[in-house]
Amino acid sequence: MKIVADDNMPLVRELFSPYGEVVTCPGRELTAAHLVDADVLLVRSVTPVNGGLLEGSPVQFVGSATIGVDHVDMDYLASRNIQFASAPGCNANAVVQYVLSALCRLRPGWLSETVGIVGCGNVGGRLYRTLRALGVDCRCYDPFLNNATIGGLTTFERVLEADILCLHTPLTIGGPYPTHHLLNEPALMNFAPGGLLLNAGRGPVVDNVALLRLNRGEQWQVVLDVWESEPAISLPLLEQVSMATPHIAGYSEDGKINGTYMVCEAFCQWLGQPSPAKPGSDEPVQWLCATSLAEAVLAVYDIADDDRRMREVLLSAGDSAAVGFGFDQLRKTYPARREFQHFGVRVDSDEYLAGQLDTLGFTTAEG
Repeated sequence: MKIVADDNMPLVRELFSPYGEVVTCPGRELTAAHLVDADVLLVRSVTPVNGGLLEGSPVQFVGSATIGVDHVDMDYLASRNIQFASAPGCNANAVVQYVLSALCRLRPGWLSETVGIVGCGNVGGRLYRTLRALGVDCRCYDPFLNNATIGGLTTFERVLEADILCLHTPLTIGGPYPTHHLLNEPALMNFAPGGLLLNAGRGPVVDNVALLRLNRGEQWQVVLDVWESEPAISLPLLEQVSMATPHIAGYSEDGKINGTYMVCEAFCQWLGQPSPAKPGSDEPVQWLCATSLAEAVLAVYDIADDDRRMREVLLSAGDSAAVGFGFDQLRKTYPARREFQHFGVRVDSDEYLAGQLDTLGFTTAEG
């Protein structure tokens, strides 16, 4: 069995080599020529999976180590009877921690502000539960859910009135609730000045041209992890936003390993074989010095570091091709990032801080 995989999937050789020959290549460079004798295709969101890629190939199983599947033509796979698996929720913790880092860096009083969440599936739902556990007032919009599923549901218009707006929707074009340009010019004009807009879902959910035009006076703080026209993104928009990152919100080591492993589990189920043991971490807890929630969060992951790297690389690029190359290289060479559960904070009889840190997954101890 030949297995063709994106070379940016961690542990893909270790997990899949017991079942066949594993051949890797960059996800954006995958073509039909790579699949002429392949039985299995393993991808991330950078590879469009459709008839143009798969037609005439012997591929029987496609796995995507991602939450979203808008890069996959599901109808085509069904028409060819090709088995498909993704990794819903694999990096939800990482994205939530990315959001918390942005809030701690840009909004000192965010715990007392109202947060609007658009899209309350695996990521948005986890963000909602985390924020509510911290006592944050949340408003949620997701037309596919009801209050029995998640609290705080309201209208899209009410969510736009929040102080902080977080987008975590998939990208959909058709259907009753399309998300393409959900935040278009009229919607953006209803978002209050002084607010913070954060998009860690899919780039085209926000009309980037309208955002650039309407925010020339920087009336909003804007955090973008996802962009229209990735990887050749808009440099004027990059210069304008408060924090910019190259589609890495979910790029923790834990999240990436989860994605590969969840696809491997589905693959083994399809084969009718037992799944391998999940790779564990034998790293000891790393202890931090922190006297506040923000200090602890930013000591583990500071979004400003990613913002700095992105500006250094892309703002010196000569043309759109260089921008695209730089964007992809930032993702490919992204430094290892661990989640909060790998860290501990010693708190001196501060039960309130200890409770906050416990909520986020830190280990806490007195002393």
